[in-house]
Amino acid sequence: MVGAAAVRMVSSRQTRDSAYFTGMLHHPRQRADARARCVQCLFPPSLQADARVVKQLAFDFSVAPPQTFDNFVPGRNSELVATLRALPTRRGDRCIYVWGPPASGRTHLLRAARADFESRGIRTAFVRCESSTRLKPELGAVDALMLADVDRLSEAGQGDLFNLYNAFRDKGGVFLAAGDIAPAQLPLRPDVVTRLGWGLVYEVHGLTDAEKAHALAEHAAMRGFTLHADVAAYLLSRVQRDLPTLFAMLDAVDRYSLEAKRAVTVPLVRELLAEVRDAPA
Repeated sequence: MVGAAAVRMVSSRQTRDSAYFTGMLHHPRQRADARARCVQCLFPPSLQADARVVKQLAFDFSVAPPQTFDNFVPGRNSELVATLRALPTRRGDRCIYVWGPPASGRTHLLRAARADFESRGIRTAFVRCESSTRLKPELGAVDALMLADVDRLSEAGQGDLFNLYNAFRDKGGVFLAAGDIAPAQLPLRPDVVTRLGWGLVYEVHGLTDAEKAHALAEHAAMRGFTLHADVAAYLLSRVQRDLPTLFAMLDAVDRYSLEAKRAVTVPLVRELLAEVRDAPA
């Protein structure tokens, strides 16, 4: 367990990281100088003595950012993203079902839509469904409802969904639901399947490896370093392949490279992955 001093040092680096994202450090030399200073403020000699703690910190404090439209890589989903962005001012039917395999980004899009609505002062609710989930009638009081993994709902939960869908359709509210397969294939009650297919239906297309590699390169550029193609390919072959995990791992690689005062290369990434794997629980 690390002490409060280590936590404060990580917080200092996170503050510095925010500068990269908000554009406070515009020039490459400014970013390079800042990165060099971060090595000193984040990893002083007293902490460098315990290399395992330092390396574990690099991974433990990599926190994925909130899921928004701005950090969603659309790929082949540009039309869907545009539709969701337009929902706050859209007239008429605003019930949408999106589907795609795990890690395709469907839940990211629901959370992004919620964040967009809340930024406009619109009341929302988000529920990730399980077999035990019951959707309370009070959810009908919000203006926009987002339900992830509706395919997991029990018979009772499906009845709740049916009632809420009708309520939101009648009042013109926003009803967004997501599952892993198309409506006609859902293992749900026929009347629920019919409701989910009434509105707009979009398949969420996962990113190709080339698109993921491009997204990783852009993320690295925002952090102030260049990600070479061989490093991106190595990450894609060794790390869980959803973008939030890949981005978090890339953040950890960046911190580890600062600690080691080395460029981001395949050998460095291999070391970090081994260190995380072998670290004590």
